[in-house]
Amino acid sequence: MPIDLQALVAPGHTALVLQEVQNGTVGEPSALPVLAAEAAKVGLVDNCARLARAARAVGVQVVHCTAHTRDDGRGANRNARLFMGVRKSPVRLTPGSAAVQPPDEIGVDPDDLVLPRYHGIGPMSGTELDPILRNFGATTIVGVGVSLNVGMQNFAFDAVNLGYQFVMPRDAVAGIPAEYGVQVLENTLSLVATLTTTDDVVAAWKQG
Repeated sequence: MPIDLQALVAPGHTALVLQEVQNGTVGEPSALPVLAAEAAKVGLVDNCARLARAARAVGVQVVHCTAHTRDDGRGANRNARLFMGVRKSPVRLTPGSAAVQPPDEIGVDPDDLVLPRYHGIGPMSGTELDPILRNFGATTIVGVGVSLNVGMQNFAFDAVNLGYQFVMPRDAVAGIPAEYGVQVLENTLSLVATLTTTDDVVAAWKQG
């Protein structure tokens, strides 16, 4: 049975959540330059900007979930290679710095919410995201950002476990290498999320 995307992402019960779509991950310079390069190839920032503009125009709540790390490392994870790799980067995700801000193309609208995260690999565990979305009456999350290797998988699984519908525009996410990202989408995330495109989500919001 075909999915009714317009009903699934209807503004009254949908939020657009941007996971680590910030200068220090998908911008220049990036703490993860290889990932930033793959994100640039698929036009991730531009597509996220289009989604954000379309969401704001129809009253869909936009939430920026950004990763922050104090320069002294207090409270930050040290229990995985990913965290240690980021710590070695000369690009710091220092709270208040340009690295933790969304790219200018996306910006932060006065009605947007920004939820900093100081630990973990995804935006839903140990953060305020879940109760905030519930307070908005959201039952569908349009999730975008990085990475398909770790963060976006964790995000989708956590959201589904908490009862949300999860919609993922495949041209607004990225992983490394690109071929692996495609495999994750087709063989893993397709089982728990509705895969679509930026064009289709924007069209659904305009029609709604």
